[in-house]
Amino acid sequence: SKMKKVDSRILLASIFIAASGSAGATGFQLLELNARGLGNAYAGSAAIAENASTIFFNPAGMTQLKAREYSLGLTAIQPNLKFNDGGSSVGGLGGTGNGGNGGELGVVPNGYLSWAYDKNLYMGIGFGVPFGLATKYDKPWLGAAQATSFEIKTYNINPSIALKVSDAISIGAGLNWQRLDAEYKRQALVVDLPGLPGTPALAAATPLKLKLDDEAWGWNLGMLIALSPATKLGVSYRSRIKYDLDGDVVASGPSAPVNAAITSGARASIELPDTFIFSVAHQYSDRWELLGDVSSTGWGRMSSIDIVRTSGPGAGTKAQTLDTDFRNTWRVAAGANYKLADDVKLKFGLAYDQTPIKNAASRLVALPENSHVWFSFGSQWALSNGASLDLGIAHLYMKDAAIDNDQTLDGRGRVTGTYENNAWILGAQYSASF
Repeated sequence: SKMKKVDSRILLASIFIAASGSAGATGFQLLELNARGLGNAYAGSAAIAENASTIFFNPAGMTQLKAREYSLGLTAIQPNLKFNDGGSSVGGLGGTGNGGNGGELGVVPNGYLSWAYDKNLYMGIGFGVPFGLATKYDKPWLGAAQATSFEIKTYNINPSIALKVSDAISIGAGLNWQRLDAEYKRQALVVDLPGLPGTPALAAATPLKLKLDDEAWGWNLGMLIALSPATKLGVSYRSRIKYDLDGDVVASGPSAPVNAAITSGARASIELPDTFIFSVAHQYSDRWELLGDVSSTGWGRMSSIDIVRTSGPGAGTKAQTLDTDFRNTWRVAAGANYKLADDVKLKFGLAYDQTPIKNAASRLVALPENSHVWFSFGSQWALSNGASLDLGIAHLYMKDAAIDNDQTLDGRGRVTGTYENNAWILGAQYSASF
């Protein structure tokens, strides 16, 4: 049946595409949950309900759709992170080198399906990647004691419901099942070993790899209000999601006894932030539509992440603390759509994203981003079968990010300098009713 075919397409997209990325919004939040909004820098995200991807940004928007719709998309994100040394001291590890381009290409899939139970009640399900990060430095890299690579992947499945309360007001809600996988690599100079007193420091560095994962639940709510036939307001809220991650830390240095002594189980708790979006969409004329967005993300609760050993001689002790020291952030976006022809729409967008990183001392080599400006352009084609195709491109301009992260007392050296950062994002989306 048609329904089965669509389900299997979404499932295939979800399973076979590696989902990782970085530089989406700020911190390691990703906005690329559709390509429809990319050309507008995601302005109006909670007020526009053009296709089934509204399930993520505002589930209430499903009431604006046809009886059955689906949408499939793919976004490529290329962040560029270039470090310029300003006098780093890397402790006993020695080492030189600026690490090349620390940004890793990420490919982020999304898929959505919505259907009307009756004219007032809609149901849907979405799949996407709301958080992701991939930083990887080339060798040699003088910050190797702090991080050589850091990767976070999330997968989010979002069953949703929407109710048309009146001609002017719709409300929506969703549950979010989310999985998080994290991998963190660095080089360690092993000096003091639990259970192996008097072991001499090794001249050779020992690579450490931490792998953690967990699954958790969250929720989201939305409301869509038609102030007039030309003007819509959207408000949307996505909850915090708390993870108790489990896994292990594995040492793979030249000494087998050292590796055995510092390899152990590990755990860490992390709370991904909540987000509130307020959006407006206004049909200014036959050809022009104007869009606006203000959103806030609650990064401030992520002050530090303790990585605790759960087995071996050091069970119960902290292996390391990641001092994130984040703050809450704001994002503002403005966009416009221009109807070039009956079947072609051009999209424009501009946005400012505030970074959660407070200052140079709390900037991590794993996440050396800064506040940034989006310059976005896109187009939408109405296809002959009633479907539509969206293409979008965005350039993220970031001001240079100063870093002065001093972990000398913990044996991880001091990384001092500046990062020159930018990112390119390219996305495509196919949407249809059936």
